[in-house]
Amino acid sequence: MDELVALVDENGVVTGSAPRSVMRRENLRHCATGVLVRNSDGQIYVHRRTPTKDVYPHHYDFAAGGVVAAGEEPYDAVVRELDEELGITGVDLVKLPEGDYADENTAYHAYLYECVWDGPVRHQPEEVEWGAWMSPKELVARLDDPDWPVMPDTNALLGDYVRSML
Repeated sequence: MDELVALVDENGVVTGSAPRSVMRRENLRHCATGVLVRNSDGQIYVHRRTPTKDVYPHHYDFAAGGVVAAGEEPYDAVVRELDEELGITGVDLVKLPEGDYADENTAYHAYLYECVWDGPVRHQPEEVEWGAWMSPKELVARLDDPDWPVMPDTNALLGDYVRSML
């Protein structure tokens, strides 16, 4: 079944919903979440998306997240996506500034968070094919590498924040 996604206006106010396939095909503005996961040593969890993802397949990402479903509260979507994607539950989520992102593939209002996690990470096989911890310095070096396929939205929304950790 095609998941219904919350659609929003330029102010982030929900204006309706659409099936995920329609939202992607027409690049409709929606809500999404992102969580930067760090361990107590300050390393950041980086993962590579599967080749079957509907946008930016096989790209590296340093935030867990996804779309907000129609009728779903953004915070609940954050908790759900973190559990689904990386198997992380029961963490204190620290709210980061919200942001907006748009390109030829996606347009959304982002609800961003950060958490600290020292437990095991369990990948959702349909979404994540690899993951590892990186220091902020290692991650910034990767972000500066034009040949490293990183999620442009995560980089735009959280890249400066990671750089501030150096």
